[in-house]
Amino acid sequence: MTVNGAASREVTAANPAAGEAVGRVLGTQAASPLSFWVGLEPGKVLQLDDVVVTRRDVPGYGPVLVAGVVTTVEARHEGAAYDSDVFLIADGALPAAVVEVAEVRVTRVEPEVFVPPLPGSKVFLAGAGDRDLALYFDVMDRRIPLGLGRDGQPLYVNFDFLDGTRGAHVSISGVSGVATKTSFATFLLYSIFNSGVLDAESANTKALIFSVKGEDLLFLDHDNLRLDEKARAAYARLGLPAQPFGSVHVFAPPRPGDVNGVPNVSARTQGVSAFYWTLVEFCEEELLRFVFADADDERAGYSLLVGQVAARLKAWAEPVGDGGAVMVQGTGCRTFADLVELLSEQLQDEGSRLQWTGAQTPLGTVNAFLRRLRSAMKPLSPIVRGDLPFYRNHSVSTSDAQVSIVDLHNLPERAQRFVVGVVLRGEFHRKESAGTAKPLLFVVLDELNKYAPREGDSPIKEILLDVAERGRSLGVILIGAQQTASEVERRIVSNSAVRVAGRLDPAEAARSEYGWLPAAVRERATIAKPGTMFVAQPEIPVPLAVAFPFPAWATRPSEAAAPAGKVSEDPFKGLPGIEEDIPPF
Repeated sequence: MTVNGAASREVTAANPAAGEAVGRVLGTQAASPLSFWVGLEPGKVLQLDDVVVTRRDVPGYGPVLVAGVVTTVEARHEGAAYDSDVFLIADGALPAAVVEVAEVRVTRVEPEVFVPPLPGSKVFLAGAGDRDLALYFDVMDRRIPLGLGRDGQPLYVNFDFLDGTRGAHVSISGVSGVATKTSFATFLLYSIFNSGVLDAESANTKALIFSVKGEDLLFLDHDNLRLDEKARAAYARLGLPAQPFGSVHVFAPPRPGDVNGVPNVSARTQGVSAFYWTLVEFCEEELLRFVFADADDERAGYSLLVGQVAARLKAWAEPVGDGGAVMVQGTGCRTFADLVELLSEQLQDEGSRLQWTGAQTPLGTVNAFLRRLRSAMKPLSPIVRGDLPFYRNHSVSTSDAQVSIVDLHNLPERAQRFVVGVVLRGEFHRKESAGTAKPLLFVVLDELNKYAPREGDSPIKEILLDVAERGRSLGVILIGAQQTASEVERRIVSNSAVRVAGRLDPAEAARSEYGWLPAAVRERATIAKPGTMFVAQPEIPVPLAVAFPFPAWATRPSEAAAPAGKVSEDPFKGLPGIEEDIPPF
């Protein structure tokens, strides 16, 4: 029976317009307008996520289509009374029949006459037209390919729920290293840029990706050497070209101790710029608050002192030279360490402390502030500079390319928080001043639970909340990823129109934050393979199980091919060959 079912499934996949009869609506289980059970005919097979349809003639309305998705499949012996009967039945000593049944969760009734399907009614695998109707693809004027379903056919998400028209933001959850959250986020971006939904805005729409996992994301504009014909066929079925991102620029921090500010990357040499902030910018833009970006800093009680000191630096710091150094009350500062030492001296001196704090501040609070500031000296010294030879372009910008990648993996966590907070604030303010939502800016941020934890407050969390609540109207779309949605600020997750889950930890899957996943899907998520995601969107009542194709772009340096049109030169060209230079040993 299984073999015949597999064969019939292959025929249906090859000819998706033909709906295949697979069974009948059961009469032993109650059918409702929201769910019903199907008894499978001999030789027929249904699996989870299959889309099926049945019809009923309703007096006064005509034919009513009831479509749904298979959520449970069961097989049992009909006629067996005891567990041990299975052996007798297998030996032919006890008559019994093998029965397979499937539960169907209704996704759409067309027209909307909510009556249950009648027992005995034929049930069909959905053909192309019925499938689109069952999953609301027929009403998606602007749809984005998400990947392939279990039937090998494309699945889509409505772009109206991504660009702010009817909703915005994406929340992706799953176990680190298994759920492929970052891979799915980059595929979603690729699909948006290449599906044609952006029309005239395609060239101006930007993406900003914060990379924290090695140099794996630095080669999005390189062909993937491991891409095979099967993956190319999947892209063709989705209507997407199998090629890398066309326009990518990488920003990386300077190498520690490097007097020229060379980007701290090893595998990529082209299209990479160093980013940092001069001491002038640090003082003028009051970036001190992002040095204290942990939730612990807010609970420590010195947040008011941080604001006071930042205001004094803005008022008193004067630029010196062309390298970004400053002069504060007659003392020159060329490095972040110089600035920290200056603040330590001023705040520890009773005569000058009041000038900096603006009010009587307990010495314990001042000392706690200074301890935290000194601990930031080493992490921030490479990216807060006043000692480089000239004041050159060093800002993270999304104007240089369609996809801008900010590489953070070489920075300590303290510095990563600083960079994320300052860059997000700058881009959000830029969009605010533009006064229009178009062109869109997509922001991909992994480890969202670290930057916007459920408990406590921080400057970064404030910005991310602003993005989640007002970003839709400003054209800033957050694609956030996290291992545990239960540890992320509720308002950020609740403002995400599209929710995605990959492989989930069983304890995490039981949390209320995954209430959008039916119980059966939650269990499946705990054993999901890499590349399988469960996607929920407002228009479709059930999450879709999506398998997105293997990336056409390099996901690690070893997969990267040379960019098109560029031939890598032999670094040993011109040196003596083996025969010409025989070693003397």
